[in-house]
Amino acid sequence: MPRNIVLAEALDKNKDLDKVAGHWQAPSREEMLNRLKNVDSDGKTATADIYDLLVVGGGATGTGVAVDAATRGLKVALVERDDFASGTSSRSTKLVHGGVRYLQKAILELDYEQYKLVVEALHERKIFLEIAPYLANQLPIMLPVYKWWQMPYYWVGCKMYDLFAGREALESSYFLTRSKALEAFPMLKKDRLVGALVYYDGQHNDARMNVALALTAAYHGATVANHCEVVDLTKGEDGMVNGAKLRDTLTGDEWNVRAKGVINATGPFTDGLRKMDNKENAEIVAPSAGVHIILPNYYSPRNMGLLDPDTSDGRVIFFLPWQGNTIAGTTDSPTDVTQNPLPKEDEIKWILDEVSHYLSADVKVRRSDVLAAWSGIRPLVRDPNAKNTESLVRNHMINVSENNMITIAGGKWTTYRAMAMETVDRAIEVFGLKPTGPCITETVQLLGSKEYTSTMFIRLVQEFGMDTEVAQHLANSYGDRSWVIGAIEDPTAMSWPVYGQRISPNYPYIEAEVRYSVRQEYASTAVDVLARRTRLAFLNAEAAYQSLPRIIEIMAEELKWSDERKKEEYLNTIAFLATMGLGEKAKAHADSVSA
Repeated sequence: MPRNIVLAEALDKNKDLDKVAGHWQAPSREEMLNRLKNVDSDGKTATADIYDLLVVGGGATGTGVAVDAATRGLKVALVERDDFASGTSSRSTKLVHGGVRYLQKAILELDYEQYKLVVEALHERKIFLEIAPYLANQLPIMLPVYKWWQMPYYWVGCKMYDLFAGREALESSYFLTRSKALEAFPMLKKDRLVGALVYYDGQHNDARMNVALALTAAYHGATVANHCEVVDLTKGEDGMVNGAKLRDTLTGDEWNVRAKGVINATGPFTDGLRKMDNKENAEIVAPSAGVHIILPNYYSPRNMGLLDPDTSDGRVIFFLPWQGNTIAGTTDSPTDVTQNPLPKEDEIKWILDEVSHYLSADVKVRRSDVLAAWSGIRPLVRDPNAKNTESLVRNHMINVSENNMITIAGGKWTTYRAMAMETVDRAIEVFGLKPTGPCITETVQLLGSKEYTSTMFIRLVQEFGMDTEVAQHLANSYGDRSWVIGAIEDPTAMSWPVYGQRISPNYPYIEAEVRYSVRQEYASTAVDVLARRTRLAFLNAEAAYQSLPRIIEIMAEELKWSDERKKEEYLNTIAFLATMGLGEKAKAHADSVSA
């Protein structure tokens, strides 16, 4: 099977692949760190230059701010202590939505603020789907109805949801009879079912979206560095924050970086940076844990989600197809802030119990069917400037400290772009910055979108000899960057498929992706690859464990790891997988290696 002609010609003639194929080559992590250290490739001090903005935090909000600032012509740096999307941004329900719960409150309580939240989120939902077409898609979500009197109530609610979206609405909501509902969702419990309403929202691959934002910021000139933490903030003679002391967590190197302004976008860890600014600052984050579980794909149809608006304790639960499996959640309970929170067994059991109420008796809901489980921390916040400092902000909050550090906190994935726009607007005002143009992020497509089409996977199959499932996965995870992955040798040693050696037999992730994520996406640890470049750790903790030795072997080749580093990676990844549902197996694996 011939490889892509353009790529093959470039490789054969030793030409610049990026120029020939029209694809951008990401600066290496070393280059990014040299920019932050203000040194050239030889380690010599370059011309002293100050960043306009230093963004701390590489989640959805931080990378969104970096994209916004960079596309306005500002000189921006972004640093993240762990990895892009390592916290809350990779642990969401994967929905791009206006908020059905907020709509209910807006109508029942005649709450104008809730109405504004819904309208803003619906506007952002449409933009989200347009700027990252390969990572986000529409998803029909079913509301099963078991009492006749509920039907008009749900119907009005769905139509109001459509109406609030206006011209930016997705497909219109519709009614299904009992028989049609069971045809669309065969696993649904038949007893007393009278029909269903179906409405549309968006769904996305959250961690890959986050990585795409970081790369898009880099593409537009931003300096981005993961595994790079802020040790302390620096201040000028006037006491104003003017930069930070940074540490490369992989090497221990430390240095200072100067900036006209610092933006705190650290999510659940917001208070830590606020106390670096002023140890007297009151804590404003009220962390709430949300647990999700992953079940096999036979629990739901491939293209229909389900919403339970009336659980046993009044919380809403989603039950959605995602990446070939089924995701169920979320819970909502107070928690402590930790880097990798553990999902509680009672919350997993609660989700399983709620799911069982809606499924046919033929589907035995078993604890052993949980392939992965994780907890994410939602950083609800209090506005420190509000008169009532006990009340939580419903959406997001931007605060400028007395020492001129800007904090952006709260909000949700769907509205990350609007939050970033407001934050950069405030930064321009507070720090007196001089952008070269206005905010354009409503139309800036994320890296990988330019040449993406919904049928490009067919060309990947035809030109590389990939398995169809692998080709679809690459197209829907990398967009037009799939061609760059295809340029990396990855033979299967089989007659078919010719290309794409899988790292786990039941999932479409391939070895070339691992090499690509190291070379082009700043993956620096095995967890980066398993959890956030691929999503294997989120889909099946045991499969992630089984693939770990080969992942480490490939990364060791790419990054020249020592045997000691490989052992360290193994133990660190096992510890991480313990927080993803591997449980007691993780401890046994770790003990065997340590012994």
